[in-house]
Amino acid sequence: MRILVLGAGGTGGYFGGRLAQGGADVTFLVRPARAALLRERGLRIRSPLGDADLQVATLTADELPAAVARQPFDLVLLSCKAYDLDSAIEAVVPAMLPGTTLMPILNGLHHYPALDARFGRDNVLGGLCFISATLGEDGSILHLGRPASITFGERDGGSSARVEAFAALCAQAGIDHRASTDIGQEQWIKFSFLAALAAGTCLVRGSIGDIVASEGGEEFMAALHDECLAVAAAEGQPVPEKARAIARGSLVQQGSDVKASMLRDLEAGRPVEAAHIVGHMWQRARAHGQPAPLLQAAWVHLQAYQRLRGGG
Repeated sequence: MRILVLGAGGTGGYFGGRLAQGGADVTFLVRPARAALLRERGLRIRSPLGDADLQVATLTADELPAAVARQPFDLVLLSCKAYDLDSAIEAVVPAMLPGTTLMPILNGLHHYPALDARFGRDNVLGGLCFISATLGEDGSILHLGRPASITFGERDGGSSARVEAFAALCAQAGIDHRASTDIGQEQWIKFSFLAALAAGTCLVRGSIGDIVASEGGEEFMAALHDECLAVAAAEGQPVPEKARAIARGSLVQQGSDVKASMLRDLEAGRPVEAAHIVGHMWQRARAHGQPAPLLQAAWVHLQAYQRLRGGG
């Protein structure tokens, strides 16, 4: 399986790098400056799960069409911030030949209609990941914490040769992975958790530990999670009790320093994925006629932030 990874940032760089480290045929589609850095220094991963310094194959947008003509890619791994989706789609268009599959590992669910419209639903797998990673000042990929897993599957259920082939490469690379026969449920488990985490930590501008140490804080996070769980149930994807309990435990854990990556972006004055996570969850609640006042408060807050920083 020949894999093209869009970008070599925290998430794509980590998983693509681990696949390459395990012997997979991986190429990174990057901007010229990043390509030059990778060719000079290699791809550097700094992680509690083990550091790596790798020489990796790279392509720029100008080089991609000729490379595809010589040898097509089997899988395009799409990892980007949701607000960069339109430009990401255009970047990978030359690689999406008949028989090529795209696997997004973006946050939320808002990106699927656009991907289906451009590439065809049958060519788009379901995917998600759990990792906290960023780029260091020297261009290294900094993996923060120990979790680093990827989940993927056919969106209509069951398995397939392409899912099994990618799972084999993940196993070969030692990547914590799950080839799911019900990726829709997996996506809603993560989406309901992530929307609650992002809404709560961004609204309060603090970590989970900061929130639950406050009077009423634990009840606040539980109520926010309940709003998201109610949306999942209304969408026909009720979150199983075990997954619900694990998520709730993380959202009300005393002393936890966990905060959404959206809050880290907000604190740094960067664009945020507000519309694709918190806004999208609130809009789905409203479509089902469900009250979601805490999601609404967080969404209004995030919209105000975006206007104040000039992001619309």
